[in-house]
Amino acid sequence: MKRLHIHLSVANLKESIEFYNTLFNSQPNVQHDDYAKWMLDDPKVNFAISTRAAKTGLDHLGFQVDDERELGELKKCLDATQGSVETQEDAACCYSRSNKHWITDPQGIAWESFHTLSGIPTFNDESASSDGENPFACRPVDNSGSTCCGD
Repeated sequence: MKRLHIHLSVANLKESIEFYNTLFNSQPNVQHDDYAKWMLDDPKVNFAISTRAAKTGLDHLGFQVDDERELGELKKCLDATQGSVETQEDAACCYSRSNKHWITDPQGIAWESFHTLSGIPTFNDESASSDGENPFACRPVDNSGSTCCGD
């Protein structure tokens, strides 16, 4: 099963959490000082907000899948676009460890396809990787030199 993923960068997390709690009639499933995420069933969406990016607004879109088979199927679709696909294995980002693939659409919007493996205690937990480094820390660096989660 696929779940649409939307990640927004917000200026005021507390105010935004209050707004989305009311809009979704639901509390976040995950909440930290700089991040909140709602895993909604109607509509089926993983909606996340954070204060990590350099600018507010749409950060990236994507699809969350339940297993590696579905992630492989999405990878075939990404490859078929003939765009540049970046694969990240065991990447630590947004309080989760995931296998993922990134592509940028013709409008410049980053799309993330991912399978979450586990939760981690910090936003980009470099210490959680086996070699002590996390070269990806969310979205790959774009042309402006920033990442989805900020520097």
